[in-house]
Amino acid sequence: MGIGTIVILGLLGWWLGIDPSILIGGADILSGGRGSQQQQESQEARTGAPSDQMAQFVSAVLGGTEAQWQKIFAQSGKTYEPPTLVMFSGVTRSGCGFAQSAMGPFYCPNDRKVYLDTSFFQDLERRFRACDAGSKSCQFSEAYVISHEVGHHVQNLLGILPKVQQLQQGMDKADSNQLQVRVELQADCLAGVWAHHSQESWSFIEPGDVEAAMQTASAIGDDRLQRQSQGYVVPDAFTHGSSQQRTRWFMTGLRSGKLESCDTFNAAAL
Repeated sequence: MGIGTIVILGLLGWWLGIDPSILIGGADILSGGRGSQQQQESQEARTGAPSDQMAQFVSAVLGGTEAQWQKIFAQSGKTYEPPTLVMFSGVTRSGCGFAQSAMGPFYCPNDRKVYLDTSFFQDLERRFRACDAGSKSCQFSEAYVISHEVGHHVQNLLGILPKVQQLQQGMDKADSNQLQVRVELQADCLAGVWAHHSQESWSFIEPGDVEAAMQTASAIGDDRLQRQSQGYVVPDAFTHGSSQQRTRWFMTGLRSGKLESCDTFNAAAL
């Protein structure tokens, strides 16, 4: 391992509150020896390899989410089982069908894996201009994206996703989309819950980080994406929520740090 890689891993460990020796020593920061499995799946799935720095950063963030959700679940007498990470570029196969780079990061409840298209972070910096490339605030924005997908995994473990999928089978497209918006906004809120507990543990959030994450939420809101692609907004076609809604629910989770604050399904206003 080169000195440059050691320095990068040391800085990542310091920023995320993880012992740098764990990263540098090649130990599994996830759980139960899952790291080698994830690395193997990542190598098989992608057609273009991400940089070592990106791979280590993503793995460190995922490890950070695991540490916090284990504590949160334990407080309710539950056991948190972390998802598996699959990094890919181009096309890969998932338990939910084929995945393409155009889809961006997503979570598949069928195989309990987070699929991360490595080019999405480049889109955040270049296409959406959601953050300044290489900045720490941009890294927090990218961590927000990962923690949103982990939020879907939390929903799956809590039995929320199966219930939603069952309800959607008997709905028309518009009603199904509206329910999906509540799913996505709850995942944003859960990402905020993770950030709240991470801040309590490691005090890693600096001035400007939250603003950058909110800029990311705004950049990938349904309203802005529709306006950019077609020039007008169709609320019935929303599946993730508007920029304002995504920002609001992330901040709700960040301020409270409580799962019960993320009940988007019974919220009168999103």
